Amino acid sequence: MAVAEGSAGGLISAALLSVPGASAYYLGGAVVYTRQASMAWMYGAIETPHKMRGATEVFAQYLARSCRVKLEATWGIGEAGAAGPPNPYGDPAGHCWLAVAGPTESTRHLLTGVDEREPNMVAFAAAALTLFLDTLRT
Repeated sequence: MAVAEGSAGGLISAALLSVPGASAYYLGGAVVYTRQASMAWMYGAIETPHKMRGATEVFAQYLARSCRVKLEATWGIGEAGAAGPPNPYGDPAGHCWLAVAGPTESTRHLLTGVDEREPNMVAFAAAALTLFLDTLRT
């Protein structure tokens, strides 16, 4: 599996890597917190959606699909949101889109209602892993 996460700041990858034997399934990940990072690490793997912007369902799907292709993984997880404060697009703190790409695909929106950055980062990572498990079960 591969991960491209923004506002979770690496916590999704950290959770996956905390399990002994992670090298059997974890191929790599990137924290694409800025547009520059997203362009450097995700661009070119798949077609970029027209007028795509961060912290949207389309962007989370793009991240999940791109990291999957870049690392030749079976599964990709994408996360994009606003941990806090609100982002430049006007999305509130606690807003996050999550995506899983693989043999099946799924997305989920999370709105925590919390203004604090660290609890939102943890919530985003937990929600991404939950979405992945839910997708595997379908």
